[in-house]
Amino acid sequence: MRWNWQRPDWPYFQFEKNCLRDAETKFLRGSGVIVGAMRHLDTGANQQLVVQLMSEEMVESSAIEGEVLDRASVQSSIARHLGFAADRRRSTPAEAGAAELMVDLYQHYAAPLTDQSLFVWHTMLMNGRRDLDVIGGYRVHAEAMQIISGPIHEPHIHFEAPPSQAVPSEMAQLILWFNRTAPSGSEPLPAIERAAIAHLWFETIHPFEDGNGRIGRAIAEKALTQSLEGPTLTALAATINTHKKAYYLELNRASKTNQIEDWMIWFSQIVLEAQSQTLQKIQFLIEKTRFLDRWRGKLNARQEKAILRMLAEGSDGFQGGLSAQNYRSITGATSATATRDLANLVSLGALHRTGDNKYARYSLCLG
Repeated sequence: MRWNWQRPDWPYFQFEKNCLRDAETKFLRGSGVIVGAMRHLDTGANQQLVVQLMSEEMVESSAIEGEVLDRASVQSSIARHLGFAADRRRSTPAEAGAAELMVDLYQHYAAPLTDQSLFVWHTMLMNGRRDLDVIGGYRVHAEAMQIISGPIHEPHIHFEAPPSQAVPSEMAQLILWFNRTAPSGSEPLPAIERAAIAHLWFETIHPFEDGNGRIGRAIAEKALTQSLEGPTLTALAATINTHKKAYYLELNRASKTNQIEDWMIWFSQIVLEAQSQTLQKIQFLIEKTRFLDRWRGKLNARQEKAILRMLAEGSDGFQGGLSAQNYRSITGATSATATRDLANLVSLGALHRTGDNKYARYSLCLG
């Protein structure tokens, strides 16, 4: 089988130049909406959003690779790195390193991509690892770099990357192209086009022993962020993780050809979905702030505790709505007290009720 990097036209990717025109327009329009929405957030809410997006990106990006990170620990570590208020919970080396990478990506989004910056990211991401030959450098092993599945005696090879000795020159081409096509470069490209090509190109080279997926998605985030000329993030990894099976399928298809129009279109849809999710998170934070301002000092301690717990669930809220049993579990109230508290919240207009008796469910009246 001839992989894309083995073909004579590598790395000259071909696609219909107008295939992303509508997506690029929607992305720029959506970016303007996000910038405008963020102006409605106070400093505290803005900081909360930044930490939430950054932590979710790395937790979800790691989850794609099968690594489970504690969300609260990553959030705490990111907040400390950014100088925001945070608890002092301990993080594992993997969680601390992941947080450090996201902060570096956020703070130095405009910096050119270099071998050294990638080595720094890899060192952060592999924090605490002792099983790799090279950390903070490209792979050097002689054996083939393969993505495989199935039994050891009969593995299925999904992809084979260029040999280790070719990695430095392959990465030199990618890095030169990435910086040349930046908004400030000599040949700037539209945001999604650049991010899609950069991610596919990097994943094809697979330059590190481990961490290629997470670093590749960070590069895509960097490309999108540079186009907006501001330190912002989209929910890219979270959206990819939702479509994980399709993600690997599209990468696999694109690894066999340099005609990548299908990959470009699929990736553009993911970016737009991620941007939509980001806007939803911002809108929820705005509604949450207004909701808390509206009811501050008007509720008893039990009601406040339950409301805060509901808000902590995010825009989706409790699965199926809050029940009286949920309320009792959260507040420790008796059945009679829970019934009175919930009825009061409904009459005030803080909660909306559907159903009756034991089937009654409650949701927040946001907006």
